[in-house]
Amino acid sequence: MKNSIPRYTFYKHKYGSELLVDVVELKYVKKFLAKSTVHTLNYYDITFITEGKGAFSVDNQTYEAIPCDVLFSKPGEIRNWDTHHIINGYALIFEEEFLSSLFKDSLFVRHLSFFQIESFSSRLHLSDELYTRILETLHDIKMEIDSYQQDDVHVLRALLYEVLMLLDRAYLKKTSMEEGRNREVSNNHVSKFMNLVATHAKEQHSVQYYADKLCITPNYLNEMITSTMGFSAKQYIRNKVMEEAKRLLVYTDFPIADIAFELCFSTVSYFIRSFRQHTGETPLLYRKAHKP
Repeated sequence: MKNSIPRYTFYKHKYGSELLVDVVELKYVKKFLAKSTVHTLNYYDITFITEGKGAFSVDNQTYEAIPCDVLFSKPGEIRNWDTHHIINGYALIFEEEFLSSLFKDSLFVRHLSFFQIESFSSRLHLSDELYTRILETLHDIKMEIDSYQQDDVHVLRALLYEVLMLLDRAYLKKTSMEEGRNREVSNNHVSKFMNLVATHAKEQHSVQYYADKLCITPNYLNEMITSTMGFSAKQYIRNKVMEEAKRLLVYTDFPIADIAFELCFSTVSYFIRSFRQHTGETPLLYRKAHKP
């Protein structure tokens, strides 16, 4: 498809040797977003706002970001932020591999509360005290990077781990206060199902496909999803497909027919009918109403 959303990759050899973590000022990042602020990343990003106030979008969520705000984004999520009014801050960026080799849990990063597929929000507002403490640790990370020696990554991993744990604790506290319950998905099948849908929703829309992947029956999968989320596995898949449709409608200029093809609908009319049933609007009207 033409006019794809710009995708930025991690500059692994910025400091000579391969290094999968970095701290970058937002005023530096702005230079790369001069042509289009809409973009996606192939690495994890935690953005800290220090100066200014403006819109910051992660996928279909838009926030009014202010100082002491932290924005989380996972690889592949579409981001868009107001580079004119958000004056400065820091982006803590890293690849999963940088930490997965350290812990027995290879999915450590994905299990962090703010990086889980069904995380409550992509934004967290911190107290002045905690925000100052974390910014000081970011400064230590930057100092360590500037004096980086090849294969000497243990201090960097420890500092990154400290930041992630402080943010995870603050995020869980906020989630508990706002929702009154723990959103962490403990059921292994449910967690695997959500990860499979995140990967294959574009081309696989049937409950049978995911049940086969999990080696369970469709009925059992439906029971687990319904008891955990309050709606069926089919509805969960449909929601994810429609989220992707909304992203393509809002952040690209792809024709409706191309989007229907990209999402593996049998016909364009079937896509339009499904989208209207889900949102109450046709794809064209939704694009007109929500496109930046």
